[in-house]
Amino acid sequence: MRQDEIWDADTARRYDTPGVGMFADDVLGPTVARLAELAGDGAALEFAIGTGRVAVPLARRGVPVTGIELSRPMLAELRRKADEATIPVVVGDMATAEAPGRFALVYVVFNSISNLLTQAEQVACFRNAARHVVPRGRFVVELGVPELRKLPPGQTALVFHDEPGYLGVDTYDVLNQQLVSHHVTYDDSRQGRVSRSPQRYIWPSELDLMAQLAGFDLETRHADWHGAPFTAESPSHVSVYRLANA
Repeated sequence: MRQDEIWDADTARRYDTPGVGMFADDVLGPTVARLAELAGDGAALEFAIGTGRVAVPLARRGVPVTGIELSRPMLAELRRKADEATIPVVVGDMATAEAPGRFALVYVVFNSISNLLTQAEQVACFRNAARHVVPRGRFVVELGVPELRKLPPGQTALVFHDEPGYLGVDTYDVLNQQLVSHHVTYDDSRQGRVSRSPQRYIWPSELDLMAQLAGFDLETRHADWHGAPFTAESPSHVSVYRLANA
């Protein structure tokens, strides 16, 4: 599936879930607070800005935010919240598109870097971040840790979430380092709805090598936006890279 097929108008309309899930205050609040701290007095650039889940509250905190976004339907939802003067956005691929200016902080959150389906594209994303940051600027990546330890031999699928009305299943292709997230929503009728998103998963050590290729050094890695220690059991991480060539 192409990314423009996944992030279509229907998905964009259903993406925002105000107050719950990834839009819950206890999820979004620490994210925005940490990014504002890292941006300091400088400007920020968000790769895959989407509907503005993070960018809108970050801009409200006084951080000038620019975005890059491939999906025009997602951008249309963002425009319901903030105009071009408030949050300018370049339509394009986060691995190659260029935004005007230089930024203290570039960030990509909620596993969005894994939407780039090849290692080469993911390395290009790091290099694109390096082109956009000021000397000693930072690139922040929020990303899940692959759950391959949970896969018994011969099994290729894992249920990652199960609640009334929703079932989430990841299917893995471990040979090619690919997974597809299947999101099934249903009600009391016999009808259900399935959406899918393919990803290329990245190990933390591989992510660090991508960073080195682009001229970044790992500055910090935590298990979440609160700053909890990252351990072997952490399901995700927030990694902060700093440009080394200055």
